Amino acid sequence: PERTSGGWRGGVSNALPIVLGYLPVGLAYGVLASEAGLSPLNTLLMSLLVYAGASQFIAVGLLAGGAWPLSIVVTTLVVNLRHFLFSSALASHLEGWRPWQRAAWAYQLTDETFAVHAAQFSAGECAPGQALALNASAQAAWVLGTGLGIVAGQRVGDVRALGLDFALPALFIALLFSQIRDRVQVWVALLAGAVSTTLLLAGWERWHVMVAAVAAAGVGALLRP
Repeated sequence: PERTSGGWRGGVSNALPIVLGYLPVGLAYGVLASEAGLSPLNTLLMSLLVYAGASQFIAVGLLAGGAWPLSIVVTTLVVNLRHFLFSSALASHLEGWRPWQRAAWAYQLTDETFAVHAAQFSAGECAPGQALALNASAQAAWVLGTGLGIVAGQRVGDVRALGLDFALPALFIALLFSQIRDRVQVWVALLAGAVSTTLLLAGWERWHVMVAAVAAAGVGALLRP
């Protein structure tokens, strides 16, 4: 059962850093989707139904380039495979939740909300209301940002000068610092960044993050006493 209605307020409050990051990134997506020729309705539906920032940007780029529909589906699927790991890592904390709560939570799980959930679940904060409110607030911000991007895309020709493309990496950096607790985590974070950058420079444009994450996590497990 839900502990208190305050859990929802706590979830909204915990989502604020994500919201501040999603608004500009969602705006950038809305602009790019409009420039790629997607209708306002389809642009919003992608943020409502797909709700995966990296995949949405990739899909828009492929659509603009006239890619074959099946290749778009396969590419976005590969990019989102990491979500299976996210869900599996936190599944044990969802015991006692109702089926619809688990489904809603999994549907709105993203990289950023996973980082916050991982810290909260480890601290014993597993109230469904708080977790679902966090997820819903994050997606609401993403959809709102998309809507603003659609409007901006009709009035601004190029938003790259605004530096919106850095909003998402900045959000990840902020979330990373909020999760670090000891030296092992510092070294794991540095290793993941070094491996990811090296693989990217070597041409691994789609697998560098996944491989770096698995490698660094393995090293971190070995370093733990």
